[in-house]
Amino acid sequence: MNTGENVGAEVDAPTHPAASEQSAHNSRRLNWLRAGVLGANDGIVAVSGLVIGVAASGAGQSALLTAGLAGLAAGALSMAVGEYVSVSTQRDTESALISKEQYELSNFPVAELEELAGFYQAKGLTPELAHTVAEQLTAHDALAAHAEVELKIDHEELTNPWHAAVASLGAFISGSLLPLLTILLVTGPARIPLTVVAAGLALALTGWISARLGYAKPHVAIMRNVIGGLLAMIVTYAIGTLVGTHIG
Repeated sequence: MNTGENVGAEVDAPTHPAASEQSAHNSRRLNWLRAGVLGANDGIVAVSGLVIGVAASGAGQSALLTAGLAGLAAGALSMAVGEYVSVSTQRDTESALISKEQYELSNFPVAELEELAGFYQAKGLTPELAHTVAEQLTAHDALAAHAEVELKIDHEELTNPWHAAVASLGAFISGSLLPLLTILLVTGPARIPLTVVAAGLALALTGWISARLGYAKPHVAIMRNVIGGLLAMIVTYAIGTLVGTHIG
């Protein structure tokens, strides 16, 4: 009697729909959040470096506004297009794998059942229990079972390239606005230092968020983010100063 109860519990564990669905939802949510943080981070570094370099050359407000808006637009569109192409390629690959799996399930059902049982046996189940699990999953939804265990994807919710493109576009613009507005609104000698401070604070925030999402140490991510951004700003400031000096 106890043996039957244990087997039932073990059979149900790999196929619990709520747990599987929640895990997939959490994974997708974290991926989108990380992509958003990275897009914002790129916007901060790219636009702050650009406007600081232009300001260091001695350019006026009009040139700064033109350069800043051009950098914002070019960077945001580049991020969006790159993300769209990347995710489209991933989606095409996932679709091809799903089609291949459907063909194999239709033409080689016995072999596919044994293959699925082999996956669960490799996870530590006994051959008998692995075969029972595979039979139950196949009877319920064979394609979903193979997609989850063999392909590691949800066949009913493939990645959306448009969502990725829009998310990257919005994140880059959000990150770009702070350094751009700071350098445009502040005048005089404090313009560049305050822009560096604003960009540094924004980078510290994105570093903290990325660490929280990845359950990592915040101070390491913050230092990495801020130091990398400051190096980019130092380089562009030096280039702008050299160009401004020689051209002027």
